[in-house]
Amino acid sequence: MGILERIKEIEAEMARTQKNKATEYHLGQLKAKIAKLRTQLLEPPKGASAGGEGFEVTKFGHGRVALIGFPSVGKSTLLTMLTGTHSEAASYEFTTLTCIPGIINYNDTKIQLLDLPGIIEGASEGKGRGRQVIAVAKSSDLVLMVLDASKSEGHRQILTRELEAVGLRLNKRPPQIYFKRKKTGGISFNSTAPLTHIDEKLCYQILHEYKIHNAEVLFREDATVDDLIDVIEGNRKYIKCVYVYNKIDVVGIDDVDNLARQPNSLVISCNLELNLDRLLARMWEEMGLVRVYTKPQGQQPDFGDPVVLSTDRGGCTVEDFCNHIHRSLLKDVKYVLVWGTSARHYPQHCGLGHGLQDEDVVQIVKKKEKEEGGRGRFKSHTNAPDRISDRVKKAPLKT
Repeated sequence: MGILERIKEIEAEMARTQKNKATEYHLGQLKAKIAKLRTQLLEPPKGASAGGEGFEVTKFGHGRVALIGFPSVGKSTLLTMLTGTHSEAASYEFTTLTCIPGIINYNDTKIQLLDLPGIIEGASEGKGRGRQVIAVAKSSDLVLMVLDASKSEGHRQILTRELEAVGLRLNKRPPQIYFKRKKTGGISFNSTAPLTHIDEKLCYQILHEYKIHNAEVLFREDATVDDLIDVIEGNRKYIKCVYVYNKIDVVGIDDVDNLARQPNSLVISCNLELNLDRLLARMWEEMGLVRVYTKPQGQQPDFGDPVVLSTDRGGCTVEDFCNHIHRSLLKDVKYVLVWGTSARHYPQHCGLGHGLQDEDVVQIVKKKEKEEGGRGRFKSHTNAPDRISDRVKKAPLKT
């Protein structure tokens, strides 16, 4: 029996199992088995060559955004309108067959936008080259899920389910669970918050399903079984997602209002060029890019080319700013002067742990090289001989 058949069999068993207190341990074991099988499904077959046609393109710019959606929902048209890069668009499905990159110049930054081929139901199992498409989405900082406003709401659930099946967690944060494997000592189970979805026995059964008999587990929040499985697997990607409903010009105003009020949703029309400026602003807001301008000592700030930081790519502290300029700069920094919204007064003397905010101005003050022996009357050495008897005596004055 293949992996897909085993997954479907376990899903069918979970569907006919009643959910109650007596069956929660059995359901937890079944969820762990499905997670293991899906991880095996994503692994390349043994003995297969590493080569193969993929959609991966070189990272460029300060952020990466991926367009994901069903065929013929307007992804290629959106890419052309936002970046100016031509992507073929037609009235038939699967017009785009490979990954087409484009660059958005917004707020002095460059954001890479990727137009991916349309995916269909069953993409997580490899249908329609879905695995390559989802693999590119994993390397993105933000996912724009483009949906057709005139179609049913089920498309959103289908795409979300396909992405979660391969380890993508949309608009979620990593669970507050500490997990560490050990060589000996058995399983140590602790929690700092009351647990309502899982207990010690169920945790032991899930760990034994993964053949883990020595580990340390600490729950810092009321987590679920799925959260524990995600932490054990360790290959989950937590990424932000914005649901973009296109073609709002063909539906009524009431439907547009209902779609716009849904969480993490935005309505646009590529045909009439409606709300595209709000889409760019939403992308900027979700990615959390921070522009930092440099100021040379004794000169005006350079507002032409900012240093762009982000929490997902390294961090937004002064230390990250110095590392972004050059790795060797950190050891020479004495302190920094900061102007902007992150400073309490202008300028503020800050250390390496200070968090920077958008459009801050930073001046780095380096340590001065110490002169050997001091200067002036504070010299610690002299060229004169140590012993008085060795000094050269002055000639006596002529009288």
